[in-house]
Amino acid sequence: MNTPRRGRWYFDVISPYAYLYLKQFERLDPKLELELVPVLFAGLLKHWGSKGPAELPTKRIHTYQQCVFLASRLDVPFRMPARHPFVPLKALRLLAALGAPRAAVERAFDFVWGEGRDPELEFDALGAALGVGDAEDLVSRPEVKARLAANTERAIVDGVFGVPTVAIDHRIFWGVDTIDWLNTFLSDPQMFEREDMQRAAHAEVGVVRTT
Repeated sequence: MNTPRRGRWYFDVISPYAYLYLKQFERLDPKLELELVPVLFAGLLKHWGSKGPAELPTKRIHTYQQCVFLASRLDVPFRMPARHPFVPLKALRLLAALGAPRAAVERAFDFVWGEGRDPELEFDALGAALGVGDAEDLVSRPEVKARLAANTERAIVDGVFGVPTVAIDHRIFWGVDTIDWLNTFLSDPQMFEREDMQRAAHAEVGVVRTT
């Protein structure tokens, strides 16, 4: 009997790649049990001093069009919201307040990326879609705000720098294209101890960009 392996799936509804990853959960090793954890992607970027793909003009277009292509390959609905990036803060707080059950997370992602709706401008509609009567009141509670902030800090402690990311056994697997890598690690826990992996991990920094 396989022993369940537990990990955390860090996400932000602002990420179309997180939506495309979620649509492939059935590809994950069945012994993996994931806790779905909403985090503020902007908070990760601020901590690590990096930029999101939507902040670089040509990367922004490339990202959106790649997601259209990937969605077509996966045969899943995909519709860009009229504006992006938007502010996902209240949507994330709402999911955090609900405990981020998979059904609610899937409905929120479908709202944004399946239907192309803006969770910032249509927050009341998102709340209704999730079965929450007074979503504004719920997300304004201090304990809910603190929960999302704590989630984001926990992700940083785990070394998470982007979304979607799975954190398991002190390892992180970032990006929509890491499902196969994660599954291989689950069947080969000593993967990172191999000489080639260790060499990659200990390569010296040859130059540091200063401007």
